[in-house]
Amino acid sequence: MATIIHQRDKCIGCNYCVEFAFNRWRMSKKDGKVVLLGAKNKKGFWSVKVGEEELEENKKAAEVCPVKIIKIIE
Repeated sequence: MATIIHQRDKCIGCNYCVEFAFNRWRMSKKDGKVVLLGAKNKKGFWSVKVGEEELEENKKAAEVCPVKIIKIIE
């Protein structure tokens, strides 16, 4: 199991994470920022645990994030 951590407040809405890991990320129509599906918020940090089957695509999403607000903890 790994944990994805996302700082949603700093999101610029580039959509790269959605393109690389569509099963875990969606763009919000309300504010144009991305939503980490299944995540819980704790003081501005959204986090969710994922299995090995989702790990590689989410690592790629974290790599391409231009503002580096996605972290993967294994």
